Amino acid sequence: MPQLIVETKGLTRRFGEQVPVNEVNLEVPEGKIYGFLGPNGAGKTTTIKMLLGLLRADAGTIRMFGQEMPENSLDILRKVGSLVENPSYYGHLTGYKNLKILSTLLKLPDRRIGEVLEIVRLTSSADRKVSGYSLGMKQRLGIAAALLRGPQLLILDEPTNGLDPAGIQEIRHLMLSLAHDQGMTILLSSHLLSEVDTIADEIGIISSGRLVYQGALELLERRRGKVLEFAVERPEEALRTLLLQGFAVERKGNMLSVSAEKASMPQAELLKLLGPYGIMNVREISKSLEELFMELTGTGVSL
Repeated sequence: MPQLIVETKGLTRRFGEQVPVNEVNLEVPEGKIYGFLGPNGAGKTTTIKMLLGLLRADAGTIRMFGQEMPENSLDILRKVGSLVENPSYYGHLTGYKNLKILSTLLKLPDRRIGEVLEIVRLTSSADRKVSGYSLGMKQRLGIAAALLRGPQLLILDEPTNGLDPAGIQEIRHLMLSLAHDQGMTILLSSHLLSEVDTIADEIGIISSGRLVYQGALELLERRRGKVLEFAVERPEEALRTLLLQGFAVERKGNMLSVSAEKASMPQAELLKLLGPYGIMNVREISKSLEELFMELTGTGVSL
């Protein structure tokens, strides 16, 4: 089992009576891309700020690289690069000069600027003013700044927020390259499943401050339940019969949906039960990952 780069136990943060992070146990393995998913306001950014020492936890513990935070924050944060919310930059300066300011503060050689610009594919735009960059280019410049010190762990909070499809694809390719080619561990937060489902090795899903799922994406996919859909001529009577039999049923017009796993009788008997109500069509479908996320997070909108 890979070493855990980030491990929290019972991590909690309160703001008055609100508890945006409630006993969260994160486990981010070394060399993996960890997708930290949840609706807006679920607690993702608050959790990340505690990992980076920007907020203090009210309860629980944080271990990073085997050391306790915040007691060993200086040692730990030397190994961490981060981009939280929107990147900061000087619009009237070029991309290169923005990075030059940071590299000077960090006492890094100028060659490192060229290296990170190449990693994020901004070499050809290095001498352009940042005010003329696209949103995607600005995000990549922010990631370049986070990479200057050669971190072992990269923490990115909603890095594709507001990007067009081409910009999102560029960030995805960059994440895969950093993880697979350079062995970097990446913790990537998002409120969109589609942003991480093709690149994440592990995911954590947070809802209302609580972690409701953590593990491999492929294991989550196995939890996608099958649903039986019946189109019937007399849906109200059929619905009443199913409810009396203890089924959980969803109705849309003349369509009734029943969980195949939770059905209290074999499919053949279910067909016989509904036969008198004029079955017009039957089909078996699997829930999408989006639908499963909506169930786990208790949201009525797609992630």
